[in-house]
Amino acid sequence: MRAITVREPGGPDVLEWTEVADPVPGEGEVLIDVAASAVNRADLLQRQGLYPPPRGASDVIGLECSGTIAALGEGVTGWNVGDEVCALLAGGGYAEKVVVPAVQVLPVPANVDVVTAAALPEVACTVWSNVVMDGRLKLGETFLVHGGAGGIGTHAIQVAKALGATVAVTAGSDERLRKCAELGADITVNYKTQDFVAEVKQADVVLDNMGASYLPRNIDVLAPDGRLMIIGMQGGVKGELPIGKLLAKRASVMATGLRGRSVDGKGAIVAQVREHLWPLIESGAVKPIVGQVVPMSDAAVAHRLLEASDVFGKVLLKRER
Repeated sequence: MRAITVREPGGPDVLEWTEVADPVPGEGEVLIDVAASAVNRADLLQRQGLYPPPRGASDVIGLECSGTIAALGEGVTGWNVGDEVCALLAGGGYAEKVVVPAVQVLPVPANVDVVTAAALPEVACTVWSNVVMDGRLKLGETFLVHGGAGGIGTHAIQVAKALGATVAVTAGSDERLRKCAELGADITVNYKTQDFVAEVKQADVVLDNMGASYLPRNIDVLAPDGRLMIIGMQGGVKGELPIGKLLAKRASVMATGLRGRSVDGKGAIVAQVREHLWPLIESGAVKPIVGQVVPMSDAAVAHRLLEASDVFGKVLLKRER
C-alpha cells in the first residue's frame, strides 16, 4: 500500500507518498480501507520529531480516519466486512489501509458521508472526554473554548450548545468569530484586541489549547468550582499556578491527552461518544465542520494550511482512487 512517510524530522516538505508494507489485523483489531484522514496539530509535532507515536503504534502519522472495514481480526464481533466506519487511531491514518482495535471504531453517522466522517473521531473523543466526562459541563453553565475556529473549537461550540451551556470562544479575527457565532457561540472574543477575562467574566469549564501563556488568566476567568481542562501547549509548557486563587475558587486544573491512553481507556471514551454524542450528530444538532479537503498525497499542503491557521474547522486528507 501507499502511505505518507517522514523522510527526516523537519518542515512539510519531508512528507513523502511512498510504498510501505500492508498492515495485518491482529486479535481484536479490524483492517480499514481508508477513504480519508484528518490533520491534527499533533501531526505537525510528530513530523518535526517532537511527538513520537506510543510504543507499538504505527510510525505513519494520522490520529483518525474513515473508510470501509476490509478484514476482521480474530475475536472481533459487532462489525462486518464492508461496514462504513470512522476510527480513533494511535497512528497510521495517512495511508491507504490501517489497523485499529475494534473498540476504537465508530459507525459513520447517518447523514454524514464517509469522507467527511474522518473529521469526527479525534474531535469527538477529545471534546466529549474533556468537556463532559471530566469537565462535567451541565445545563446552564458557561463554557469557554480557546481556538474556537479550529477543529476542536468548532466541535466544542456545538456540543456545549447542545448541552444547554452558554458558549464563549476566542479566535484571532472578527470573520472567524462571526463563523463561531453562526455555530452557536454566545460570547466571541478576538484575542488580538480583547481580554477574554474582561469579556467572559466567569466560566464554569474552560477548554484550553494554549497551556502556559494562558494559565494565569484561565484561573482568573474560572467561576467558583470551575474546571480548567488543558489539552495543548501552543503557548508554552511551563507556567506559574496561583494556588491561592484555586483554593479561593475551589477550582480544579486537569491536563489530559488522548493518544497515549490504553486501548481500554480509548474504548471507554468511544463507547460514551457512540451512545451520547452520535445521536446529536445524526439529528444535525452537531455537525462536522470541514474547511478544506486535500489529496492525501499532498499532505505537505495540508500541513501548511494548518500551520498558517487559515482554515475554519478541519483539514481532511482524501485518498485518491
